[in-house]
Order: sequence, then C-alpha cells, then structure tokens
Amino acid sequence: MSRLSVSTRLKTMGLCLAAAGFVLAGPLSVGEAHAFKLFGINFFGKSDEEQAAAEISDPVPYAVTIDAPGADEDLTEALQNASQLYQEREQPASGDLGLVIRARDDRERLLAALYEQARYGGVVDMTIDGQSIDSLPPIPDFPRGQPIPVVVHVTPGPVFSVGKVKLTGDIAGSDPAAYDLAPGRRADSTVILKAGRQAVDDLKQTAHPFAKMTERQAVADHSNDTVDVTLGAESGPKATFGTVGVTGTKRMNPEFVARYSRLDTRKPYSPEELRKAQERLRALGVFSSISVKEGTALDSLGGLPLTIEVSEGKQRYFGVGANYSSADGFGAQAYWGHRNLFGEAESLRIEGEVSRLGIKDVTDFDYSAGITYVEPGAFGPPTSFTASLKAAALDPEGYTAKTVTGLGMASYELNDTDTVSAGVEVAWATIEDAFGNRDYLTPSLPIEFIRDARDDKLNPKSGYRASLAIKPSYEIYGQTPFVSTEGSITGYRGFGTKESTVLAARLAAGIVGGGDDTLDDIPATRRFFLGGGGTVRGYAYQEISPVNAKGDELGGRSYVNVNLEARIGVTETISVVPFIDAATVSAKAVPDFNDIRAGAGIGVRYNTGFGPIRVDVALPLNPYPGGTRYGIYAGIGQTF
Repeated sequence: MSRLSVSTRLKTMGLCLAAAGFVLAGPLSVGEAHAFKLFGINFFGKSDEEQAAAEISDPVPYAVTIDAPGADEDLTEALQNASQLYQEREQPASGDLGLVIRARDDRERLLAALYEQARYGGVVDMTIDGQSIDSLPPIPDFPRGQPIPVVVHVTPGPVFSVGKVKLTGDIAGSDPAAYDLAPGRRADSTVILKAGRQAVDDLKQTAHPFAKMTERQAVADHSNDTVDVTLGAESGPKATFGTVGVTGTKRMNPEFVARYSRLDTRKPYSPEELRKAQERLRALGVFSSISVKEGTALDSLGGLPLTIEVSEGKQRYFGVGANYSSADGFGAQAYWGHRNLFGEAESLRIEGEVSRLGIKDVTDFDYSAGITYVEPGAFGPPTSFTASLKAAALDPEGYTAKTVTGLGMASYELNDTDTVSAGVEVAWATIEDAFGNRDYLTPSLPIEFIRDARDDKLNPKSGYRASLAIKPSYEIYGQTPFVSTEGSITGYRGFGTKESTVLAARLAAGIVGGGDDTLDDIPATRRFFLGGGGTVRGYAYQEISPVNAKGDELGGRSYVNVNLEARIGVTETISVVPFIDAATVSAKAVPDFNDIRAGAGIGVRYNTGFGPIRVDVALPLNPYPGGTRYGIYAGIGQTF
C-alpha cells in the first residue's frame, strides 16, 4: 500500500495578437521593437527561443527522448506536456548542473502526470549522457561538442480504479457518484482533487461561507489496482451577505460600486452571486482589476462582511477598426470614449464610420457619425439608460438617403439571461429611390426582449441567444402608421475534445405591417434588404431585394434568413468553417418564398484574446444576372 502524492502543474501560454481587421486602442507608448510575429511566424528580429538562448550563461544543448512502452496517445501527450525537458528542448540548459536540476524536477512532474492518468504504479528513470541522474556527482561535467543525450524511460504501470469511498463530516451519507467517485471508475488524481473541491463548494452554495475540508486521503492498493478514497468536510455556520465596503476607487463613487454589485442585500450567502457581482462590475469597463474579499467572521446579524477591492483603469480610450469585403469594399471606423464621466460609470462614445470604399466614386461612399451616452444603474442596479444621436449618408444600390436619428432607451435586467428594453426614437430622412424623392419624419416606440444564454459572448460553443423587437411607428409627412417586427434565434453546440468543433445556426425573420399596399409609404431605411457578410455571404450588401420591372431594388416588407456553420478546430487557435446562408425577401407582409437566394463557402478563424479574426470566401448559388459572383469578407468576431 502506498500513499498518493499530488503535485500541481502550471502551464503558461503565450498569445500572439494579429488581425486582418484590426483594433488599435490608446493611450500608446513607443518602445524598442525586437520582433514581429504573425500567426506564430517570426518575420524579423530574434525569435523567443533565440532571445532566451542569448541570455543563458554557459548554454548546454541537449537532445531528449521520452520512452514509454505501452503508453497510449493520451498518456504520451500528457507526459510530453508535463516534461520541462521536452517542452524546452529547443532552449539550452544553463550549465551542466542546470540540466541535471531540470531533469530532477521533471521526474516529479512526470509522476504527477502518471497519477493524473490513474497510473499509480508507474516508474520514471532518467539518464544523462548514459548515466542515471541518481548516480551523477554533485558537480557534473558533460562532454561538449554535441547535444547531451537525455533519455527518460517511463514504465506506465496499470490503470487504477476507485475502490472504497468513505465520506465523513457534513458530507457523510452523500452519494459518492455525486462527486464523480463511483467505485470502479478510473481513479485519476485530478478527479479525487476535484471531488474535494466540489464537496466544499456544494456546502458553500447552501450559504455556508466557512465550509472546509477536514480530511482528504487516497490510498493505492497495488494488489488489486484500486485507490481507496476518504473525504471529509464541515459546513460551518450559515450566513447572509453582510456589509459591503469598497476600496481602491479614485473617481468612482464607492457607494455606487457597492449598490451596483447587488451584494448589499442581506440575501443568503452564495459564491455564485459573488461571481456574478464581479462580472457586473467588470462589464462597466471602468476597472482594470476587481476582487471580492470575504470577512473572517460573521457580524452580529449573521452576515458575512465583504470588501470589494478595485483598481480603476484608463477612463479615456480611442480606437480605429477596419473591415473588407470584395463585394462591398473597405470600411473604416474610428471612435473616442470616456468610461466614467461623473463617477458612476456613465460612458460617452463618439464614433464615425466610412464604408463601401473602392466600390463607389469617392463622393458616393457611405458614412455615418454618432454620439452615444450610457448611464448604468440609472433607475436602480438592474437598469440602464441609453441616449444617442446619429447621422448617416447611405448609398446602397436600392436608394440613397441622408438620415438623422435620435434615440432614448431604458433597459431592465429581468434575470441573468433576460433583458427587456423600451424607448422613444425619432428619425428624419430624405430618400431617393425607385419611387422618387421624398422626406420622412418617423417617431417610433421600440420595444425589445433579449434572452442570452450563450457560454461566451465573443466565441460561443454552447447555448443560445433569442431576440424579439417590435417597433410601432408613425410617418408624419405621409400620415402612415406601421409596425416592424423582427426576431432571431441563434444556437451553438460543441462536439469533440474541448468542444473543438462547434455547429452554429441562426434563424431570423422580419415583417413590416401597416401603411398602404405600396412600399413608398415605408421609408427605404425601414424596408428589408439582405445580402453581405452579416446575412447571406456571396452577395453584395443589400443585394437581395424585390425589384420592379426596370430592375430597381425596392426593399421588402418581410424576410426570412437562415445561416448554418460548422466551426471545425484544426489547432487550438485556427478553425476551418464551411457554411451555407439562405434568405428570401418579399414585397408582401407575409413571406412568399418565391425567390430564395443562397450562398455557400468556407472560412478561416484565428482565435485571439479579444475574439476570432474572420476571413470568409463565398459564392452565390443562384446569382442575379449581372450581380455579384463571389464575396471575400474579413473582420473580427464570429459572423453570428
């Protein structure tokens, strides 16, 4: 019988940031440039390995071999990942003694990797230049001239399973299967460690902040290849949330921080609520770091005192961005913002955009400018208020328009996934289209419901997002009431190891009801035009539309749009994405599906820390006569 020893490995990952579409944010500082790397390829300057080698005194190159007879693919990969010798094989050791130290440290790492794979009878032997590391002299001296041979021989041993399981203390009587410790399952050390953490977490979730482990023991029985596990935990007193203090603020109002966290409620203690509070505060964009410290004792009311520790980041920011489509040309954006105008995370953003560059004459491209003000917690912590004013000049194929739109919108978070918004919008437009020249003045009452149950907003792998927007409107000049309704649902399902393959689908539809039978009572900017990188790839922007006898695009009263993608992971950062998009746009308020347009293609995604870089190539499956024959799209973020 032998005790289980456990070691913890920390893997550090580096991120190389590059983009086909790009974002540049300030303030900026200029320093010495050592190298430029794109998608892991070094274009100039020294590579990371060359830079590190140049800084090593007495470099000793070596060649490492890991020999593990009988190891399967997963175990071989685990051993390679655990071995510092293997991971840093391109980087020389610092002197002969440095090589020996690296090897001796590796033995513990490799044993831990064996335990993680339930191999408790494994043996690790190492030789350097043919000598066992246990028989080397205190100050070794290896020959120079060739890389020093290092051989790691691993005897994996049998796979152990969980034997007897004993639960004590306040988890006594619980089902071991609830902690993934059912007898007979593979006894990975990570499973045993996770079971102990889960036992404590489960007690904390029942409002016991001082829950702790009292016993954790694993004993390997080599006579029958099993591991007997004993876990014990005690819950401690039950508690509510107590007083909330805030430290580290400068311009931010600490009372607002405490209030917006929604922890100052005397509700039952919950680690999940602590996590949500940090996410809410982080979403304000004001803080560079946030942590919640729990008190060590309860107050007189049975509450746990909390301290929110924050560090404020830069309040002002600016940036530029770009995107490209072969059908729609280049687009460029610039913006400036302030994250904390008056001390309660009120934000102001001024932005401008130019699009369709290279498609039209220099005087006919689209451009827009706007200013947006957002006040979080405007009417209480779950609410926010947004006010914006935007002007645009638009010149797609179906019309030209100059517009000015003002909007005031209040939002309320019903729960963690559901948000409802309502407001007032006034839009003025002067439009030239197939119906002639006309001015429109249209007040509206937009109402929107959003349910967002995705696991990740930037790069989801599971969950879904659904939205429904209703916009009653009245066009004053033409005395025309109408209502536009749009809804969409997107879903994501991951498959394989680490959900490396994700199937994504979106269904969207819209209807404009009211007005006369003719379309010209509805502003062209409120009719439906589809096509482009966001709807049906392979077609130009707003190319999909009903047309008149002359071939002029009119826009529609209804549409249905379907998108399907398979995001197939090739490496940890690169995915290949085959896709198909389809849509129909009808002049009637009910889609007639008489003209269905579809596009298909393939794309590449390069995952970065701020979202995937996207490049798609698409062909229209049934193009318009004289219409777009292919589309190339580049940008940042998933299509949907």
